[in-house]
Amino acid sequence: MPNRINYQQEMEKVLRRLEAEGTRPRLLLHACCAPCSSATLERLADHFDLTILYYNPNIYPPEEYHRREKELERFVQQAGYRFPVVELPYEPQEFYSAVKGLEQEPEKGERCTVCYRLRLEQAARYAAQHGFDWFCTTLSISPMKDPVRINALGAELGAQYGVRFLPSEFRKKDGYKRSLQLSAEYGLYRQDYCGCVFSKQERGV
Repeated sequence: MPNRINYQQEMEKVLRRLEAEGTRPRLLLHACCAPCSSATLERLADHFDLTILYYNPNIYPPEEYHRREKELERFVQQAGYRFPVVELPYEPQEFYSAVKGLEQEPEKGERCTVCYRLRLEQAARYAAQHGFDWFCTTLSISPMKDPVRINALGAELGAQYGVRFLPSEFRKKDGYKRSLQLSAEYGLYRQDYCGCVFSKQERGV
């Protein structure tokens, strides 16, 4: 079995190249919540002209969806970032239609892969439509997410839509630990389930 790609190292190669070129390209960052965005933004802010995309039709219930979005906006403002946050319409039926037949899948199973694809494809589409050079997602900072699937989907969709996907595994180099520190520093709301009704039920919350 071949060694797995080190996506953290791949990202660092890109960042070093950008520094050497003296360029600051536009990157669309799909964000799932404030805690996951905190350390991710810290890592990328010096290298890219960022726009943050909040597109998460999987999140249930609506009150939770809006709470996470408002907390993301609060963090971006209080941390002193001047990056815009774009919220796309909340249409949970897009998620339920995509995962139909996978309702009984465990967390980290095929349903999650479909959910990754749904959100990453919207990010790739938006990035292509609005002239971004790169796109990426905060999802890989979580220990509960599969970085191999995320990066494979990102690369596939980037090729499909003509926008480069930034290889990344933001939990590496204590990225997840840093997100915990920043969450405490800014008093961020940290949810206790991924987001969808199925993960909520599985966690019993």
